[in-house]
Amino acid sequence: MAIARPIRVLGLVAVGLWVFFLYQVFGPAKIPKGPGDTLANMERDPNLDLTGEPEGELWRADKGYGLGAEGTNRINATLLSLVRNEELEGMLQAMNDLERTWNSKFNYPWTFFNDVPFTEEFKKKTREATKAECFYELIPKEHWDVPSWIDEEIFQESAKILKENDIQYGSMKSYHQMCRWNSGLFYKHPALEHTQFYWRVEPKVHFFCDVDYDVFRYMQDFNKTYGFTINLYDAPQSIPTLWPETTKFMAQHPEYLHENHAMQWLTDSARRPEHNMKANGYSTCHFWSNFEIADMSFWRSQAYEDYFNHLDRAGGFFYERWGDAPVHSIALGLFEDSSKIHWFRDIGYQHIPYFNCPNSPKCKGCMTGRFTDGESWLMKEDCRPNWFKYVGMG
Repeated sequence: MAIARPIRVLGLVAVGLWVFFLYQVFGPAKIPKGPGDTLANMERDPNLDLTGEPEGELWRADKGYGLGAEGTNRINATLLSLVRNEELEGMLQAMNDLERTWNSKFNYPWTFFNDVPFTEEFKKKTREATKAECFYELIPKEHWDVPSWIDEEIFQESAKILKENDIQYGSMKSYHQMCRWNSGLFYKHPALEHTQFYWRVEPKVHFFCDVDYDVFRYMQDFNKTYGFTINLYDAPQSIPTLWPETTKFMAQHPEYLHENHAMQWLTDSARRPEHNMKANGYSTCHFWSNFEIADMSFWRSQAYEDYFNHLDRAGGFFYERWGDAPVHSIALGLFEDSSKIHWFRDIGYQHIPYFNCPNSPKCKGCMTGRFTDGESWLMKEDCRPNWFKYVGMG
């Protein structure tokens, strides 16, 4: 006997409701959206406000910054680049920008690093781009090679997984080597043994604003350890065990936690909850280290040395894709006084696809307050609001 149509409809609805109920109970856990997960909640960029120089007495280039022995006001600092010979054109573009906006006034030396010898062409053209001294250094083999405790087979399998998860550069061994070197080895190079401050400059970056004071002197005189321009969320799939390893380390060394730490910035779970969950307790917020002005005394401290060695032995520089940016940022957020970390809001900067573009008559070539010229969803990657919330704009 045929079942009446209304009964059939009710039966289908009941089955559908039962399936929906089972999915709700046994399906994948739902992660609530945070305010940083939707473009509708983007905060107003403080770069839209008129931006001037940092407060306090600043060193100008009116005297003491000439070439050679005339540079009596220069302090122990260098512009630092890890760069390949084939990146010459991109390096020249970055040098030309920074020389035009800042270094032609102060003549700080450039120090270039490579894991192979620099070509004569690279040396010739970079020397032509600046009046300052240039130094060309070869990275020691033992600093660049994959360490002995890394299993090649596991690395290859891990690289495949990273590639399948669309983790950029995850399958490139040289990228992993670079991240490890930038995290814990660059400041151990003999060429930097007696150098205190550095400004990291990468190929193809842009500088937009005239800077008329000695930024290294600013760092020294105002007791700053680290300077940044851009503050982002990382891809949590690239660092799932970084925070668990960090908490393990901190359990062994609670004495390294600074009383004025930035733990809330590192562990925030409100703004982008999924990032915190996938990174096992880490917000993934980090300073984008393709720009950093820093005091190497911090990296040479016992706390950082012990932390890097712990991470290095854990293997995540190769089995995952731990970058120097989150490693530097976590260490600074835990071991350093957060008041010694400075946002250089007045330095206009771009590393594709992100900008730091202040509202200043000294800036040309970038749109005030623009964070990205990429897809609109990239706006969600800005973690500056959390830094300003928990630490401030100092």
